Amino acid sequence: MTVHQQYERTIGRARFLLAGDTGVVVEFGDRVDRELSEAVLQLRSILMAAKLPGVLDLVPSFRSLLVQYDPLVSDGLTIIDAIVVHMDTPVELDTQPRTWELPACYDETLAPDVTDVADRLNMSVSQIIDLHSAQDYSVYFLGFLPGCALIGDLPSELELPRRTTPRVRVPEGSLAIAMRLSIVYPLVSPGGWHLIGNCPLQFFDHRATPPSLLAPGDKVRFKPISLSEHAALSQERSTGRLFAESERFLRA
Repeated sequence: MTVHQQYERTIGRARFLLAGDTGVVVEFGDRVDRELSEAVLQLRSILMAAKLPGVLDLVPSFRSLLVQYDPLVSDGLTIIDAIVVHMDTPVELDTQPRTWELPACYDETLAPDVTDVADRLNMSVSQIIDLHSAQDYSVYFLGFLPGCALIGDLPSELELPRRTTPRVRVPEGSLAIAMRLSIVYPLVSPGGWHLIGNCPLQFFDHRATPPSLLAPGDKVRFKPISLSEHAALSQERSTGRLFAESERFLRA
């Protein structure tokens, strides 16, 4: 085992680990928690402002930040020392977190699991929609698929484990829940979450800058729309304009 694999350092609540010879992981805890996420995103903002030599990318997760670096420019121990110097530095953010009001159609024709979810939770479909759309959420990070935002925190009344049998093919735009999270599938893919609706926006476009509609730290609320409104937005999206003009879905 190399010295890189053995290294571990804890300062306050931050635990530093080496991830091979091109990465450093900074852990803040061991659970899905809004406070931990804010600590992760705060450190990400600090390091983005610090522009440490050799750092190539900063990848947040629920509870940790992966700092990827160029091994020809720096090394893990130097990167950790630099992070420690900067981690308690107050940082002025250039922009406030964006707040999105995302159109979501909960019609059963687009939500094959919404009735089953309602039955399992002893609620009506209307109660499921009201609960899900009344909550303000935060984007923890992007993962699983390009542009796929892990969005928390789902009301505890809607908490369910993942489906016991995943689907081989989930349609693009499917709005799904599991545990205390929501996601929108940005691409057609396999999936094991409960499908309770569909969002007609485009959540990932490799030609756009940035390519993902949502970003870690964004605030999200889902706005119920009818099936006809979903069809109209889908038609507009087919022109290629809906992603580029998505700013209009930011809440006023």
